[in-house]
Amino acid sequence: MINESVLLESKSLRDSVLERTDVLDRVKALSLLPDGMHVTTAMVAAYFEVGLTAITSLVHDHRQELEASGYRVLTGTELTSFKEVSGVQSRSRSLALFSRRAVLNVAMLLRDSEVARQVRVYLLDMEYLARTQPVDNLVHADGVSLDDRIDQRITHILGKTVVPMFNALIETSGEHRRELIALRAGVQRIERRLHQHHARLKRLEGVRDDRPAVGVMAAMDAMNGRAFERHIAKLLQRDGCTNVVVQGGHGDRGVDIIALTADGRRLVAQCKRFAPYLNITSPDVQKFIGSAKVLYGADVALYVATCPFTPEALSIAAEAGITAVHRGVLEEWSAGEPLKILE
Repeated sequence: MINESVLLESKSLRDSVLERTDVLDRVKALSLLPDGMHVTTAMVAAYFEVGLTAITSLVHDHRQELEASGYRVLTGTELTSFKEVSGVQSRSRSLALFSRRAVLNVAMLLRDSEVARQVRVYLLDMEYLARTQPVDNLVHADGVSLDDRIDQRITHILGKTVVPMFNALIETSGEHRRELIALRAGVQRIERRLHQHHARLKRLEGVRDDRPAVGVMAAMDAMNGRAFERHIAKLLQRDGCTNVVVQGGHGDRGVDIIALTADGRRLVAQCKRFAPYLNITSPDVQKFIGSAKVLYGADVALYVATCPFTPEALSIAAEAGITAVHRGVLEEWSAGEPLKILE
């Protein structure tokens, strides 16, 4: 099987697999803009868990190839029209957009990203399976393919018949004992590889039910601050909170939403719609602690953000009884998973 690093060097190989964009969502959920087609530079950086400069540098070095894959920069009337159609809010005079093919192209070029490496490995695994799987690979009513059944049957025969046969021959043979032991070792290696192959197939072809719906975060990334606060208020109401009031803005004293939980506890929330490559820092959390605990006397305090928290910020939040709803938790919450603190 081809090593994943070959994709970094071979443009022809990259071109041959550019249509396999489904691999992106199999490795990790790729959030798209509201138009359902494009991703911004910041969103690409967030997907691959790298800094913004890593993506901009990659575009600089491989711009022609990425443009052929669907990368483009909107300006002027084209940008204005796109904002109107897609609902994207940006004051910038230009907007770089990546299609799904362009994002896959980035995955095949980006060296210092574990997510990109996983995409390359998965991509080549799927291509290998597609090339080696017979066209007439029949599938039974239970969803198990004929090839799968044959592999399992061979594994069973090797483990239950052939290996015991070698054991018996080794016990009774003197002259060819060494050769028989070597043959047995070879059969056992084949058996182990078949087991590994079967497990890998199950992993590659399985449905990931634990992943939140694609596009949940893209919608929030496109919101302005006020719309994001209203979105969080709706999530609180969905989870049983009452007396929900959005008060974000001038004079809010560091709290954007106040409410009562379903069991009557006083709740306050701070909402920060930041770019996904930024972080909530410890000073941010410390400031909120004063507002939530001292000014409002909150029983439940949520710091909700569309970006990650620094380790120190998470530690301070935990010590002070602040629930840090970072990007990953927010995605799950928005997709339907209730916050444990509200249960």
